[in-house]
Amino acid sequence: MTVLRSKLDPTSEEFATNVEAMNAKLAELDVEFRKVIEGGGERSVARHHKRGKLLPRERIELLLDEDSPFLELCPLAAYGSQFAVGASVVVGIGVVEGVECLIVANDPTIKGGTSNPWTLRKILRCNDIAMENRLPVISLVESGGADLPTQKEVFVPGGRMFRDLTRLSAAGIPTIALVFGNSTAGGAYVPGMSDHVVMIKERSKVFLGGPPLVKMATGEESDDEELGGAEMHARVSGLADHLAQDEQDAIRIGRRIVARLNWRKQGPAPAVSAPEPRYSSEELLGIVPPDLKIPFDPREVIARVVDDSDFDEFKPEYGTSLCTGWARIHGYPVGILANAQGVLFSAEAQKATQFIQLANRSDTPLLFLHNTTGYMVGKEYEQNGIIKHGAMMINAVSNSTVPHISILMGASYGAGHYGMCGRAYDPRFLFAWPSAKSAVMGGAQLAGVISIVSRAATEARGGTVDEEADAGLRAMIEAQIEAESVPMFLSGMLYDDGVIDPRDTRTVLGMTLSAIAGAPIEGTDNFGVFRM
Repeated sequence: MTVLRSKLDPTSEEFATNVEAMNAKLAELDVEFRKVIEGGGERSVARHHKRGKLLPRERIELLLDEDSPFLELCPLAAYGSQFAVGASVVVGIGVVEGVECLIVANDPTIKGGTSNPWTLRKILRCNDIAMENRLPVISLVESGGADLPTQKEVFVPGGRMFRDLTRLSAAGIPTIALVFGNSTAGGAYVPGMSDHVVMIKERSKVFLGGPPLVKMATGEESDDEELGGAEMHARVSGLADHLAQDEQDAIRIGRRIVARLNWRKQGPAPAVSAPEPRYSSEELLGIVPPDLKIPFDPREVIARVVDDSDFDEFKPEYGTSLCTGWARIHGYPVGILANAQGVLFSAEAQKATQFIQLANRSDTPLLFLHNTTGYMVGKEYEQNGIIKHGAMMINAVSNSTVPHISILMGASYGAGHYGMCGRAYDPRFLFAWPSAKSAVMGGAQLAGVISIVSRAATEARGGTVDEEADAGLRAMIEAQIEAESVPMFLSGMLYDDGVIDPRDTRTVLGMTLSAIAGAPIEGTDNFGVFRM
């Protein structure tokens, strides 16, 4: 039997401590998620509703198939910045008329839905997801264009947003725009460059320049309807393909457009049978210790995520601080690489390289479960080739062409973050647990390194080290690194696609694997030169 046998004791004191720590982190996240859902605040929401308009999440709910899930992406974008958490736009993957779509909805309760630098980055990230996974894009548009005070950070890179829409269309990936209100200046190009456009009578306003700008530029007197009203675009300019009576009618038309796409996935279908894991997902709360220096067995996670807890481990006796093997999640085959003891040695790097090659030969997506402090350092390991073996693993990850998904569960430090397919290595999706931390190294280690270098420089100049100042410097640096390595901060920077509740891991992975199957899954045998 290849079914994993759990050794986790849910009645132990250690388990209870882990659950308590995880729940505390989830409570902190919940505070930020509530801010995202509140949008522009109670007054702005009330004003929006008073105008007879729906909120972006209400529009999405009506658009999606009944009782189908919505995987929201990058909900904490802009956390820690001067802008609203969520970056004034709601994005995610949902099912419309049986078709998985990438949905982008401006939040007009926040500065009229204008795009700030984080809005732009979030939308560009989602355009990449749509292109890689062949997901039709539905834009729920209500935007005043660029946030003018920050235009210097939006205007130049913002052109890529429109370029992406045309490239999606050229790749045969449908783009649909439902216009709910103003779509001005740069925002006008979203419907302008979409394959299908729905506008709402007396609601939609699409123009490059509004009446004041036209007056200033040309001296011409005009009103909103003449310049860019829905009826004008439906009857005169031809920009609108459909004229809806109200928001609900626009959403109904949008669903009918998707129903007529005749859309087919190009990846493999999942297995008919996908038995639930044999262990409760609730127990995922108690696996990761609050102190990430304490190792945990990733097989306990795997047993609560994969179908029937069934896992064929590869090379279990070799390179034991990296667990590798084959499984299915919601019927989709995956190869899993999971850090077991944190540090990666030469054996682990070589094992990972072989495993990645095998996954590419069998066209199998790869799932990376992170808990690593990086590659091992020290004289013995350097002499035994840790650099070239680590480089071999990173080479394999870099050139692998099967889809990758990364989940940061615990530590993800140094080049180990790279070897385990961190953000810079373009995983199709990357999520983090609230327990995760990621940085060049741990805060204490980094502060210690800077202290050693600073001491050496002082002594080389013939000076005397101020111990009190050195201790203060170390404490300050450690606090800074700790603050910058937690999931909310990294998610705000868009270094992941979201911080998820560990109990939702199987569901999130199932949805992402299904989305990935929209495009062909093809491996490679071209990995460049491996240093042996």
